[in-house]
Amino acid sequence: MTSKRRIGDREVYPVGLGCMNITHAYGPPMDETEAKALLVRALDIGYNFLDTATLYGFGRSEELIGEALKDRRDSYFLASKCVLGFKDGQRTLDARPETIKAACDASLKRLQTDVIDLYYMHRPDPNVPIEDSVGALSELVAAGKIRMIGLSEMGAADLRRAHAVHPIAAMQSEYSLWVRNPEIAIKAACEELGVALVAFSPVGRGFLADPPVDPAKFHESDLRGSIFPRFDPENYAANLPLLDEARACAAEVGCTVAQLALAWTMAKGDNILPIPGTTSLQHLEENWRAGQIELSDDMVARLDASFLPEKAVGPRYSPMGQSVVTTEMYPFERDQA
Repeated sequence: MTSKRRIGDREVYPVGLGCMNITHAYGPPMDETEAKALLVRALDIGYNFLDTATLYGFGRSEELIGEALKDRRDSYFLASKCVLGFKDGQRTLDARPETIKAACDASLKRLQTDVIDLYYMHRPDPNVPIEDSVGALSELVAAGKIRMIGLSEMGAADLRRAHAVHPIAAMQSEYSLWVRNPEIAIKAACEELGVALVAFSPVGRGFLADPPVDPAKFHESDLRGSIFPRFDPENYAANLPLLDEARACAAEVGCTVAQLALAWTMAKGDNILPIPGTTSLQHLEENWRAGQIELSDDMVARLDASFLPEKAVGPRYSPMGQSVVTTEMYPFERDQA
């Protein structure tokens, strides 16, 4: 399992580092000195795929990477995202070609680099044909500002439309034992087209851990308390029994529940790269070691059966969250929405 995995023509360690929650989403941002130390430590122990976005911390995640790692730029593969941006402290959604190009220039400045290895469309824009947006990204490739194009939170139909304009190197989708939606269509489409599947939230936003996160302790700014229905008190209580089998499997393998979740994700395909995020140095090292765990086919099948999609209680997104993505849904999610 320690063999490298491909994104386009590059090879990286199979576990990447998601750089959202150092500044954004799950409560107050990290102390910036500690955040920079975590980024440096990540490279020191062997991470070489960092994934951020314009939106995270309204640009601050990119800035921290630039400030902490600008002298080590050649030692890691850098991904960021456009389309979801910000203006006057408010989130924006804009995939017009001119906006994408301006966003790229701004990200390059914040990241203190000349080129972004993988630049994703963070979300589809219903007001702009995806062909126009990908056309702008292909011009950025030609200009040498980005090396590869990615998509995020889109379904198979959008992937095929985009890929017809310019090769898509990676699709980022939420994928974990708790969120199996890529298995509806996008996982197979990625395999067919030779696209890497970058799995975000592979430990279920902290659910796939021992102990799991406690929603009662979420900070008021934590998005898990508002747009992720599975963390609603009733739903969460009903989901907790899913962890019993995960704990038993982890004990048999000799790893943590989070490591088991990461190893399962990687076992689902050679083109899959999980990108867990963390604010903890201990979890940073634990997640990295998951890349060295190989699960047997029997264990993968056992986990598949224990975490059948319909066993999850609640849709993965609120109606508002689902409205801005084109990822496929299971029928039970529509019924529970």
